[in-house]
Amino acid sequence: ELLAPGALYMKNRGAGVPAGKWVRVDTTTLSDRNLVTGGATDPLTAAELLRSARKVRYIGTQELDGVRVRHYRGVTAAAKGFARRDVPFDAYLDEEGRLRKVRHWFSFVNEGRTVDVASTTVLYGFGVPVAVNLPAAGDIYAGKIR
Repeated sequence: ELLAPGALYMKNRGAGVPAGKWVRVDTTTLSDRNLVTGGATDPLTAAELLRSARKVRYIGTQELDGVRVRHYRGVTAAAKGFARRDVPFDAYLDEEGRLRKVRHWFSFVNEGRTVDVASTTVLYGFGVPVAVNLPAAGDIYAGKIR
């Protein structure tokens, strides 16, 4: 998956998508603006949801991929399009205060049924330069996804 302003690109995602092709999702058209109902979560949005955190409690310290982290648990306010206003989360911060992992539990209504989703974002490799190119137009599948 590649995230860009207003778009999510997913490779080999969905029935009917030819191997090696990308699917582009216009994220500005989604009711939750965070892709959860489409099966993905923007890492920046996942982190920004913590700005409205409340009822936060400290759980303790632990190791996460060889790094000592502080574990917190709380709730945050849900974005438009979700079934419940409160979104429970677990957040893990390293000794420098950087978010290393965050897991949210969202609920949304799909075809009259409430669907629960656990969305986890893991962050690592801070300060490492990365070159990313978005897919060329010819590599994007524009057909029907089943």
